[in-house]
Amino acid sequence: MNLAALIDAHPDEATALVFRADTVTYGQLRRRVAEARGALNALGVGPGDRVALVAGNEPGFVVAYLAVLGLGAVAVPLNPASPAPELERELAAVEPEQVLAGQGCEGVVPNARPIAGLTGAPVPAVDPGPDDLAVLMFTAGTGAEPKAAMLTHGSLLANLDQIQRHPGRTVTATDITLGVLPLFHIFGLNVVLGLSFLAGGSVVLIEQFHGADTLAAIAEHGITLVAGPPTMFAALAAVPTADRSAMASVRLAVSGAAPLSAEIAAAFERCFALPLREGYGLTEASPVVTSSVMGEAPHPGSVGVPLPGVEMRLVDEEGEDALLGDSGEVWVRGPNVFAGYWQDADATAAALTPDGWLRTGDIGVAGDDGQLYLVDRSKDLIIVSGFNVYPNEVEEVLLAHPAVAETAVVGVAHPYTGETVHAYVVLAKGDTASVSEAELIEHCARRLARYKCPTEIIFVPSLPRGLTGKLLRRALRDDPI
Repeated sequence: MNLAALIDAHPDEATALVFRADTVTYGQLRRRVAEARGALNALGVGPGDRVALVAGNEPGFVVAYLAVLGLGAVAVPLNPASPAPELERELAAVEPEQVLAGQGCEGVVPNARPIAGLTGAPVPAVDPGPDDLAVLMFTAGTGAEPKAAMLTHGSLLANLDQIQRHPGRTVTATDITLGVLPLFHIFGLNVVLGLSFLAGGSVVLIEQFHGADTLAAIAEHGITLVAGPPTMFAALAAVPTADRSAMASVRLAVSGAAPLSAEIAAAFERCFALPLREGYGLTEASPVVTSSVMGEAPHPGSVGVPLPGVEMRLVDEEGEDALLGDSGEVWVRGPNVFAGYWQDADATAAALTPDGWLRTGDIGVAGDDGQLYLVDRSKDLIIVSGFNVYPNEVEEVLLAHPAVAETAVVGVAHPYTGETVHAYVVLAKGDTASVSEAELIEHCARRLARYKCPTEIIFVPSLPRGLTGKLLRRALRDDPI
């Protein structure tokens, strides 16, 4: 089944999308997708071709995404707010047949084709196999710089089915979902958009998150499902006018993409009299692995139990299954696991075992209650507001500045974003060493997405290293200089 066919079975008059003051029905969406499919076909887009999507949360993104999938081509969602050098690297990696730009994003990539102009004679959709690629989603991966994870029609559809079969997590045609998560992020793309389309529900697309405005939209549209990172829920609870009436229509609030602190969960429940459930996933799992939505009170600190059809192991340092109560790396296997990293066999082999287990890099403990509790990460990954940041990517940008001789980047706990990026810098000797913290942060901002940029630069005479010269990032995290 083509992932794009999720919209085919629902009544013409049923609402699929709400955007600003406009409503798009499933009948209207099907017509617009068919016309866009025809336009792309006329441009030579066919099965296996990559098509980059540079757009915000607006109907045009949805139309282009479904049209690309309908042709058997591969959608590559990109962050329109990324600096030009980052977008250039991503485009060079996937070599797209076309680059499509949404409203307000036409100038982000030179020569991008406006999505609004995609109108042609409708052509039928193709029927790809489950192993055919549907999406290339850039991610920090499980052990290196950002890579494009290969998500197939089968893996994305499998995860939607797994979520629907999890007790208490089922979405129905009567649900109205908040669509404020970026659609270029797998959480927004599959868990919000894909799941709603599978059920025949509707999504209220929000272009940019603002706490008070989002609360107003929830009340105005009678939104029933709210999903997002912990930072979003913290901001909603902090709105001065917030109270339980603001979320009277909401039946389920789910936090994901980053660890949820007990403080944020408690503040949200106090404000809205609504429990905040937590799940766990990663792009390479399409993305959901576990969920704490069970119809009972949440287990504090738990990310829940595996979805139906998802196998999970906790593996110790010797490669054996960890004993109950002992920590181990979370390994995942199931039809939702990705096909590997685009044109990177080494990274794929490092992430996937020969028998199909995904090494997540996350460290967890299984409780007596059968719940998974995450305790650490085996890699140096930093998670800022649900987005992955790998230290070496930031370090390479800092090292490109002539005043920087050495640098180490670590994640530091932050009450709002979960973590924030701190950089320790050893300056070069000589005239090139005159540089300020603000100048280095601006240097990064011109080359990296905002969430990847350091929020603090600490100048130090040297960096901690082991006997072999290996940088000891953990020493900086545990005992900052």
